[in-house]
Amino acid sequence: MALPPKLRRGFFDRSVHKVAPELIGATLLVGGAGGVIVEVEAYHHTDPAAHSYGGQTERNAVMFGPPGFAYVYRSYGIHWCLNFVCEAEGSASAVLIRAIEPVAGLAAMRRRRGLVDARALCSGPGKLCEALDVTIKHNGLPLDRPPFELRARTAKPEIVAGARIGISKAVDAPWRYGLKGSKFLSKPFKV
Repeated sequence: MALPPKLRRGFFDRSVHKVAPELIGATLLVGGAGGVIVEVEAYHHTDPAAHSYGGQTERNAVMFGPPGFAYVYRSYGIHWCLNFVCEAEGSASAVLIRAIEPVAGLAAMRRRRGLVDARALCSGPGKLCEALDVTIKHNGLPLDRPPFELRARTAKPEIVAGARIGISKAVDAPWRYGLKGSKFLSKPFKV
């Protein structure tokens, strides 16, 4: 059976609000480990919760570059978070990858996280990065070249939307997207 097509950088050269829900059901691998994306959040450059909202800094510079690159930052000084830069160069929008259903490289992910339960391996952005060994070394790397591999979804899944998690600005924007009924979400959606 043929693999689904790879997602190229051009896929990300669109509105973050189009890209984010279309990532649900796509496959994300980093160094051969990963799985099906089941939860994401969109951050538009006009959004006060976006890292780019206040302008370009050394930390967020990748967001101001071309689409199709990884933006990795440390949250609360503890956890790495993986984002995919979207829209035309300079627009500084990104999709935060919140959770995946792990399907490949389970032994490596379990070793990195010290867990056996597959449901808990990647059910949050920090957990996901730890399981996939994503760190600042991935910041600025193209998403269509190793160690990243992104494959298009094979069918249109049932998607739910709701408020984003863990932010204090623009909290009511329904820009969190997830795979309806997935047990791998970071937090259930209120439906």
